[in-house]
Amino acid sequence: MKRNHKISILFASVLMLSLGACVTQQYKRPTELKTDGLYRDVQSADSTNIANLPTSTLFTDPQLQVLIKEGIANNLDLKSAIERMNSAAANLRLSKDAFLPSLNLDLSATDNKQSRAALNLPSNIAIPLETQLYRAQLSTAWELDIWGKLGSAKRSALASYLQTEAAKRAVQTQLVSSIANNYYTLLALDLQLKITEQTLASRIKNVEAIKALKEAGIVNGAAVVQSEANRYAAEVSIPDLKRSIRETENALNVLLGKSAGPIARTSFEVQQDYKDLQVGLSSLLLKNRPDVQQAEFAFRAAFENTNVAKTYFYPQLTLTANGGLSSLTLENFFNNSIFYSIVGGLTQPIFNKGQNRARLATAKAAQQESFYSFQKTMLTAGSEVSNALYAYQTAVEKENSRANQIASLEKAVDYTKELLKYSSATNYTDVLTSEQSLLTAQLNAVNDKLQKLQAVVNLYRALGGGWRE
Repeated sequence: MKRNHKISILFASVLMLSLGACVTQQYKRPTELKTDGLYRDVQSADSTNIANLPTSTLFTDPQLQVLIKEGIANNLDLKSAIERMNSAAANLRLSKDAFLPSLNLDLSATDNKQSRAALNLPSNIAIPLETQLYRAQLSTAWELDIWGKLGSAKRSALASYLQTEAAKRAVQTQLVSSIANNYYTLLALDLQLKITEQTLASRIKNVEAIKALKEAGIVNGAAVVQSEANRYAAEVSIPDLKRSIRETENALNVLLGKSAGPIARTSFEVQQDYKDLQVGLSSLLLKNRPDVQQAEFAFRAAFENTNVAKTYFYPQLTLTANGGLSSLTLENFFNNSIFYSIVGGLTQPIFNKGQNRARLATAKAAQQESFYSFQKTMLTAGSEVSNALYAYQTAVEKENSRANQIASLEKAVDYTKELLKYSSATNYTDVLTSEQSLLTAQLNAVNDKLQKLQAVVNLYRALGGGWRE
């Protein structure tokens, strides 16, 4: 009989564990998630891509390398992300501890005095009205994870922790990109300021030359005034360039986690773009791009929360026990004062005002919403890779045309100036137009190279590079 009883208990335990496995589900990446073919007009069967490159390989400027290292060490957003990781790690430890029984120690001493009048005892009966109770007790409680609630809660906490870890890497990827883009912008502004100042110096000389031509009777006073206006047109843009340089320096300092000040840098002319722009398979975004991983972990956490919500429809089995010493006197505290109790409880929800159904519906909605967010993050990642790659291609296409344009405009400026000296048929407006067009083309050439350099940076970030530093 005793043997049959044990077999029955074992069979019931196996049955309940089997039912628990049916209540909660194991996470699998959704099959409807699109991971291939996300890059427009890119056909690649090679898994190699620039996301795996260290920043020192992609960015050869030694000063930029110093700034990136400084930013990773001191950036405040990155430090905040690390603190969020620490908080999530604490929650994960808490979810693991939920599998263990709780244990509490209670020490108490109670002094209790009764009122004789309240007891309404006869006068001939003498009983002590004041008593003391001394108690030392250990109590424990343990919830058996039959339906997988605690396991799902732990996996949800793990996914949340991994989500914060991926978010930290996403912050670092964006940080590396922002530092590089701002650095290149700063160098481009330096060069544009240099070109504008050289143009201003040239136009100041032109004003003197036009005045000499007026005295020689070759041009009139209008040409002198026009040359002066042309000089001021270049001069007035210099303060704006200096302001942009100052603001870009300040923005870089914020990224570096320090107060405003000058930024040590090289020059725009020595910058070389990385040309071997391999993007690999779009499915690798799940491995390389932190924000995509962050979105998937958020979905996994929501998936496990749905599992937890399902378990509330099933009975909860708990074991509680307490025991210790209890005595009315300290002298007899350790003599025949032992007490204990053991209770096994099964709680089955029957009616709780629809809370369990609402909890499950809310969890399912949050899970579906996080899946849509996961999908959108994947599509956005693919779009950003395509945009960065195309931005680089268009910048390269503009290089030769822009160089030819500048060469032609330089000749046009020289020719019109020479014609102005020897022919009254040449109007000074022709000189002004060619000079202004040349300055615009030179500044645009700087922007073209900046677009190319920043396209490489943006492609590196879009593929998920920078967080391995």
